[in-house]
Amino acid sequence: MEKLSGLSHLFVTVFLSTFANFTVIPAITDVTMLAVCPGQDECSLAIYLTANVIMQIIGMGAMIITPVIGNLSDQYGRKALLTLPITLAIIPLVILAYSMETNFFYAYFVIRTLTAMVCDGSTNCLALAYVADKIPDGERAPAFGILAGVGSAAFVCGTLATRFLSTASTFKVAAFMSMLAAVYVRVFLEESIPNEVGIRQPILKEAPNATKEDADLEKTTQYFLKARFHFNKNQYADLMLIVAVAGTISQLIFMPILVPVIGEEKLLSIGLLMGFTNMFVSSIAWSNWVPYATTVFSIFTVCVQPSLRSIVSKQVGPIEQGKAQGCISGISSFATIISPLIFSPLTALFLSEEAPFHFPGFSIMCIGFAMMIAFIQSIMIRGVPSSHKAERNHSIEA
Repeated sequence: MEKLSGLSHLFVTVFLSTFANFTVIPAITDVTMLAVCPGQDECSLAIYLTANVIMQIIGMGAMIITPVIGNLSDQYGRKALLTLPITLAIIPLVILAYSMETNFFYAYFVIRTLTAMVCDGSTNCLALAYVADKIPDGERAPAFGILAGVGSAAFVCGTLATRFLSTASTFKVAAFMSMLAAVYVRVFLEESIPNEVGIRQPILKEAPNATKEDADLEKTTQYFLKARFHFNKNQYADLMLIVAVAGTISQLIFMPILVPVIGEEKLLSIGLLMGFTNMFVSSIAWSNWVPYATTVFSIFTVCVQPSLRSIVSKQVGPIEQGKAQGCISGISSFATIISPLIFSPLTALFLSEEAPFHFPGFSIMCIGFAMMIAFIQSIMIRGVPSSHKAERNHSIEA
């Protein structure tokens, strides 16, 4: 508990920045549809534009930039590098906070794409590296779970705020919280690694093993729900709120209990299996209550990322955490390049009148199959032997 108290300012930083990011997610689909395809519930152009083109560009940039930022943080410190993405994230939010007219939307679209290449992967990567700096190996998985739980709590608060705010007010609140996060990190967050440790670190010669992260689901699922059940901003917010509450409880309470008992490797496999089940049921949703019912699976799926990050963290020494987490974030970004090429055309096709057969949720089911492949890979992961840990720690101390 004393070690976790040393992470309090990081938790506040993550909460503020995550709150700002997630507040706008339920609203951005309606804003996009209004700007690109006004008056329509189905729009292939909006799907391709936001879930394909933007994800391709962001993924390509983040794949290159995030490992570089993680590497630099090992040399120059987490705080200095964390300030960059948190500050850049303010700009696109301010644009839509000022106006949501079509021209401002496209300005937001372009600037959000550019800033997301720096922000989307690196903020989480640096926060995880910060935790790894402060917490020893055996206690990292619960600590990563608590960090994820803080993010889920911000998700709950941000989504709840969206539910009761107007769309225009949503972006104003998000912009303010993003600014507050930038100020907080500069004033209160302390550096986690001494300068003398960073400047003598070796170059990472071998990337840690990792499994492929889940495909990006939010946009695909939202467009599916809009076309299938005519969901709007409030219903997206309700659904996301349930998921976030379940995730917060799971990460803050259940995960610290489960990890010491079954280990990160088994928890990762369970989470991926539950993710597949979630996608499979969602893809054949026959009523608008089904997406709400499937949120029960999120109790386990939210444990996937903290478990994966903890496994990776144990593969490298304490002076390579930024590189390791940056490497995994880079792999994740590469996945965001590949997944829209597959799932966005499928989503647009099976939501259109030209679908080869009637199955609106076909792309959702395909995402589920991708999770099943990840599940099969995850059961092959083995933990780091204690003898290897001892040898590694001895070499570091020497």
